[in-house]
Amino acid sequence: MSDLIDILANPAFWVAVLRIATPLVLGTLGVLLCERAGVLNLGIEGIMVAGAFAGWFAVYQGLPLWGGVTVAALTGALFGLLHAGLTVGLALSQHVCGLGITLLATALSHFAYRVTFPKVNTPPTIVPFAEMSWLPVPVLSSQTPLTLLALLLVPALAWLLFRTPAGLALRMVGENPQAAQAQGISVLATRTVAIVAGSALMGVAGAFLTLAAFNAFFFNMINGRGWICVALVVFASWRPGKALVGALLFAFFDALQLRLQQAGEQVLPYQLYLMLPYLLSILALVMVARRAAYPQALMKPYRKGER
Repeated sequence: MSDLIDILANPAFWVAVLRIATPLVLGTLGVLLCERAGVLNLGIEGIMVAGAFAGWFAVYQGLPLWGGVTVAALTGALFGLLHAGLTVGLALSQHVCGLGITLLATALSHFAYRVTFPKVNTPPTIVPFAEMSWLPVPVLSSQTPLTLLALLLVPALAWLLFRTPAGLALRMVGENPQAAQAQGISVLATRTVAIVAGSALMGVAGAFLTLAAFNAFFFNMINGRGWICVALVVFASWRPGKALVGALLFAFFDALQLRLQQAGEQVLPYQLYLMLPYLLSILALVMVARRAAYPQALMKPYRKGER
């Protein structure tokens, strides 16, 4: 118990929580944007890998760090456009296309890395984003600008979805595309824009790991974060504010299990500590998901003229 109190009283713990939560916040907002328009994007895991590699490689080749973030966003948007063409334009299975995007993006990133660095055992490094020491908030001052960007995007996306005509149109497309089309809203264009924008956020989420959290690209660095983001959207009931809470909750458990392994004697097997954030997240998901009001047209392909 004393170890737990010491962990929670240490500001470094909360710095770690916010750092771990940052890619989850960005990725979850990206998935939320897609699903609010009625499209499930299971390509997030691969898009995050592609964004991580593309952003890091762009900086390695000489672009500034924000240039790397832009490249990562464009890479994510490109895969999002492919996903939109398959699921919106051709009305193919969203599950199959999403998994195909994940496999394609992951394989292309690993192939590009191996071709570019065929004889390198240790990943090349870059100079990552520096901490924002000029901020007066203690925990936030130990973060990088991408964390601040993620936090600002939460109210920005909430305002867009619930306070603007564009957000109303997007939510209407996700709830009743036939009614939206009758009001003169292009379902195909709205869904495509939402998928491309959401996938760009997923690319930035991956780039955070190579440009801020670490300074290199290595295989398996995404480590299932994309699938966690998909689950967090359900936990958040498709609302940006709750998505932030869910990401922080998972990050809290993840940071806690790391420190519990390091504190004192190991009474329990370390595998139980590794399971802790996932078990508690599943429990929270079960408690919330049954009351979640999901978009009614989610995963339902739309064909113009059909009823």
